[in-house]
Amino acid sequence: MACSGSTGDTRKSRSMQRSFPEMKITFIICLCAVLAVYGCGSKGPRKPSPTDSWRKGTIIISADESFQPVIDSHIQVFEASNPEAKIRVHYKPEAACLEDLSVDSIRMVIVTRYLDEKEAGFIKDSFEIKPQQMLVAYDAIAVIVHPEAEDTLFTMEEIKQVLTGRFKKNLIPVFDGLRATSTVRFIIDSVLRGDTLTAKATAAQTSEQVIEYVARTPDAVGFIGVSWIGNPEDPKQQSFLTKVRMAELESTDKKGAFIKPWQANIYTGRYPMIRKLIYILKEGHMGLGHGFGDFMTSERGQLIFRRAYLLPARMQFVIRNAAVRDQ
Repeated sequence: MACSGSTGDTRKSRSMQRSFPEMKITFIICLCAVLAVYGCGSKGPRKPSPTDSWRKGTIIISADESFQPVIDSHIQVFEASNPEAKIRVHYKPEAACLEDLSVDSIRMVIVTRYLDEKEAGFIKDSFEIKPQQMLVAYDAIAVIVHPEAEDTLFTMEEIKQVLTGRFKKNLIPVFDGLRATSTVRFIIDSVLRGDTLTAKATAAQTSEQVIEYVARTPDAVGFIGVSWIGNPEDPKQQSFLTKVRMAELESTDKKGAFIKPWQANIYTGRYPMIRKLIYILKEGHMGLGHGFGDFMTSERGQLIFRRAYLLPARMQFVIRNAAVRDQ
């Protein structure tokens, strides 16, 4: 009996010795499984891998409508050079472009100002991406009048009088919208400076509609981006200049001298209404947005700005006296 009891205890002891390591291993496996599930749950679903690269894929961007002619030229040349790339652009007022930065599908916006600290922080917090901002060219706001208009020379004080309704004649300022556009923002911030825009001010839907309105309204004074009307080599812009005249503004450096928004006058700062063309990129990988941004800053992209009679910001600009046209 004693021997039998001893043998049973020995077997029980050996069984327990074998079970302890097995239980330990099982516990570790279960713990790892729980941690893995918890870890996956805390990180959320894995983001899909990018399908685009610098020269391939499709992206959506938003651009200020006042820059449409020159941005169309950039996209046309970029896509011709990169057949597998597609840039889908929506032209909108500047404020709408900046709002689009909160939309996940919008990779880039092209506007006239940088993001402020709060706006940049929102992008970084929302998308875990630090927005890249780059000045690529300088633009100007052109003033256009009816072909038969008597007033074609304006000081900046007279422009302010037109905008506030205090000018000696009953002229009607016309914009590409009365709110949220970069042209209106520039006028309010840099020209009116606290004064109120006249109730006579008229809003068109686009820059081209501003041109058409001025062409049929002798008392109208239009304000548009120079890329819509400053290129004499563009057949469409040549046709615009048969419908309206470009007014001249008093130079910032010489009282009594009146000039147009030509490249040389933008470069020297003599023209009084100059603004920036800036792209803001919201892309977390080296994708097509980076490729298009790089193209705009490249020599080829900068030449497109130059040939559109804007001032390229990333290449040297040389003034030749023979190229200066009637001031």
